[in-house]
Amino acid sequence: MAEPALPKSQEHVHRLVRWTQHSLPATAGGVAFTFVIALIGYGLASVPGLGYLGQLAWAILIAAVYRQLRGYPERLRIGIQFTAKRLLRLAIILYGLKLNIGVVFQQGLGLMLRDVISVVFAIGLTLLIAKWLKADMSLSLLLGIGTGVCGAAAIAAVSPIVKAKEKDTALGAGLIAFLGTIVAIGYTLVQPLLPLSDTQYGIWSGVSLHEIAHVALAAAPAGEDALAISLLAKLGRVFLLVPLSIVLMVWMKRTGRLQSQTRMEFPWFLLGFIAASLLGSWEFTGQPIIPLPIKDTISQAASFILAMAMVGLGLNVHLKDIRGAWRPLLAMAITTVLLILLTYAMA
Repeated sequence: MAEPALPKSQEHVHRLVRWTQHSLPATAGGVAFTFVIALIGYGLASVPGLGYLGQLAWAILIAAVYRQLRGYPERLRIGIQFTAKRLLRLAIILYGLKLNIGVVFQQGLGLMLRDVISVVFAIGLTLLIAKWLKADMSLSLLLGIGTGVCGAAAIAAVSPIVKAKEKDTALGAGLIAFLGTIVAIGYTLVQPLLPLSDTQYGIWSGVSLHEIAHVALAAAPAGEDALAISLLAKLGRVFLLVPLSIVLMVWMKRTGRLQSQTRMEFPWFLLGFIAASLLGSWEFTGQPIIPLPIKDTISQAASFILAMAMVGLGLNVHLKDIRGAWRPLLAMAITTVLLILLTYAMA
């Protein structure tokens, strides 16, 4: 005989108890895992001779080495993903406090134009090269969108729209993390040698690199101003995920392959970033309402949270992902190099 259904109030209590018993320890453990690796990265970045890469790069490298040697810590996955997604967005919002709202209005239109060029160029060229290489077009489309928009997040967002296979979605995220991390670390190495101002370098990073985390990694060594403008440029590309998803939906609907329940998520943290910029720029009787020392403290906290988020990115780097997918990877790599050169000219 079936047990009687619980009242809704008791059902919610039981769900909360189950979450507390199972998900909460995994979440806390995963966050703690990323915290420890970020702390080790901070320590290594403080050692003379090792600080050239910076805390963010060290956090990624440690996590990537851990993945190759020990595998992904599956029991902590929920907490690691919480850090890599939720806390990453929190850090981006907090960085908005350091960006004067005047820069948003002054640079916004020009940055958005660069972003549109970057997105269209990356997707179109990746597909052309993939066709020439006779690569898998479904995976290549995901990689082109990831390269042009915002890495694995864009791939995850459009996968249900274009009805991509789960294997292609996971593989695309892994390849983006692999190549994007190498390129972002390369940016940190060449940054002191480039004839670019901090603002120009930040714009170049923001309109060319794959993930938000990659942009943060590359721009951080150039200073907070470069990091803030790079995030503004990158968030413009993230925003373009919305119209791109609509275009893909229309295309899939015309071909009769769109599922009616398919939805897309608006990147609300964009509004949080702009709101934080507005708050950080607000002055009362000639004085900022948020004192500079408090802004600096928040900025330092945001930097450490970013380093924690880098751990999630590093754990997604797996060398075996390259096997069997070298053609789509090559198409993405060629596109990435040409995109870097194009956006450097636009910076």
